[in-house]
Amino acid sequence: MSERWARAILTTYRWAGAAAFPLIGGYVAWRVSKGKEDRSRRHERYGRSDIPRPEGPLIWVHAASVGETIAVLGVIDHLLASGIHVVLTTGTVTSANVAAERLGDRVIHQYVPLDLKPAVSRFLNHWKPDLAVMAESEIWPMTILELGARRVPQVLVNGRMSDRSFARWQRRSSVAEALLENLAHVVAQSELDGERFRQLGARPVTVSGNLKVDTHVPPVEQGALAALQRAINGRKTWAAISTHEGEEMVAADVHVLLKRRHPDVLTIVVPRHPERAADLKTELEARGLKVALRSGGEPVTAATDILLGNTIGEMGLYLRLTEIAFVGRSLTGQGGQNPLEPAMLGTAVLAGVNVQNFRESYRKLIDCGGAKLVRDAQMLAGAVNFLLKNDEMRRGMIAAGRATVQEMSGALPRTLTALEPFIHPLIVKARLNGGNGSG
Repeated sequence: MSERWARAILTTYRWAGAAAFPLIGGYVAWRVSKGKEDRSRRHERYGRSDIPRPEGPLIWVHAASVGETIAVLGVIDHLLASGIHVVLTTGTVTSANVAAERLGDRVIHQYVPLDLKPAVSRFLNHWKPDLAVMAESEIWPMTILELGARRVPQVLVNGRMSDRSFARWQRRSSVAEALLENLAHVVAQSELDGERFRQLGARPVTVSGNLKVDTHVPPVEQGALAALQRAINGRKTWAAISTHEGEEMVAADVHVLLKRRHPDVLTIVVPRHPERAADLKTELEARGLKVALRSGGEPVTAATDILLGNTIGEMGLYLRLTEIAFVGRSLTGQGGQNPLEPAMLGTAVLAGVNVQNFRESYRKLIDCGGAKLVRDAQMLAGAVNFLLKNDEMRRGMIAAGRATVQEMSGALPRTLTALEPFIHPLIVKARLNGGNGSG
């Protein structure tokens, strides 16, 4: 495919999106009905805002979901300390809540506009960013094209290219190159990710490591932790976190198997999407299990089988209640979820074999003895049972996981070095404008 044809396809995409824009309301309304959108703020998805743009330099930081939001907190702290305003966009209600908890009013939070020309243009017309920093795998064609047309520098940080995405873009390599040439810099998580971006036409590309390693451990409210520890009262525990559809029932099967050897075992299940909790509770109770729903304030008693953690911002609480954590989207789901937080918080990490999206993190944890992969529910039950019975092995995995995370640190300073040429002129501009930044 020639460069001309690639650009023609992108132009067609651009105007097809504009034509479809009037019809998109039904889709947004459906997401609102499913709890995936904030009803009172859905106008932000169309690029509209009730908040005026502050004076002085402004950087747009985008983080799709919770993991990406946590990953860029260090970058945002640096920008704010430099006296630069930040507009942070996220795509989910959960990530918006995390942003509010971790950053408060130090940044302006907005929901990311739909990747359609009218919404993106309206957003950019209002905020007029001096720099756009996107996290991980956010390659939205219309957003990239509109920023490129306005000559706004775009930097992808903590860049990740999954197997599926790479295969898809390889089939449209000319289109990928026509898009990625708009990026001023790609800061990739790993050498493999970096090489994939280079093959698709991105220049320059550097490798930082994973920003999620350089984040603070998830916080916890000590009173809530102490209360739950008293309620658990020394029972053996394990957790299945960031679970996707089907994995909660796998955890239930494992719980039943474990109870034969550990009658007092408590299983903690934390679904990736908390809005599924009510249906999950019904399904688990239909299996004869006694479930305590965290958001309902239901007490954990000696008879409780499952603590169903469906609250936002309490992963630090759930992981501190156990020393064994299965990380989901890896058995019935595809791609995996981030294993670094469980390793940071002192758990032996287990996961299914489908962890392609976090391949490098799992490879390092497995090589150092901090994580193990399982093929199915029976193998997961066997692994949890073994770790519950073998204190030395469990503690060894925990120590190895923590050491591995420590060895992987350093991504934040490398990322800030890559961003420095784009940030420094804005710092100077902020100072010349009389220190109007929000730091």
